[in-house]
Amino acid sequence: MDSKIKVLVVEDDMIIAANISMQLTNLGYEVTGIETRGEDAIEHARENSPDIILMDINLRGELDGVETVLRIHEILVIPIIYLTANTDEASFKRAKETHPFAFVPKPLNTIQLQRTFELVVQHIRLVKDGKSSENITLKVLDDRIFIRHKGRMVKLLLADILYIEADRNYCRIVTQGNAFVLATTLKTMQERLSKLVFLRVHRSYMVNITKLDVVAENHLEIGRKVIPIAKMHRGTLLSRLQTI
Repeated sequence: MDSKIKVLVVEDDMIIAANISMQLTNLGYEVTGIETRGEDAIEHARENSPDIILMDINLRGELDGVETVLRIHEILVIPIIYLTANTDEASFKRAKETHPFAFVPKPLNTIQLQRTFELVVQHIRLVKDGKSSENITLKVLDDRIFIRHKGRMVKLLLADILYIEADRNYCRIVTQGNAFVLATTLKTMQERLSKLVFLRVHRSYMVNITKLDVVAENHLEIGRKVIPIAKMHRGTLLSRLQTI
């Protein structure tokens, strides 16, 4: 690796945490720290931006591992590997909803730990090289999306997006003051966002229907931007407008 992959270990048993940290260090990773509480893990992630978080699901305290990950993903998109030990089915299902990269059982097996991390690192490299699948290039949450921009995952609130414009196999996501180019197709954006406030109105455009200023016979207007509307999409648009 050109530079060491940074790992945050979140585990409330310090003996286990120290052992994991030693194993990861021996495997060539940089452990940015060990945290035993969810609140401290959130602050650590904010300040240090680790590349991977190894998270115990069953943390003691106010926040368990799953809730901690949900809080972290509100500000950063970081690959998660969960540590599990006798995890109940409800907690396991909650953890799955945070889209982790893997679950590693306790007690730890060094070979399994090594192989799991190698797979995650491979994915991180593909993302940086622009060759990854889109599940980390674009992450959709309830009220925001995260996109990769200049090597970082950037948060965009859905309410701030005006429209999305296709450019071959790329998309321009336009907000009031910025435009972000995303290496994905408009079809993929439609699949990810169509259940929200976005609607495909043309082969080259999706719009945030809450931002429309004008709906004319053959075009829409958002601010000063004139956007064509295809006949096949007009009926759907009008029906959606009646529901907001």
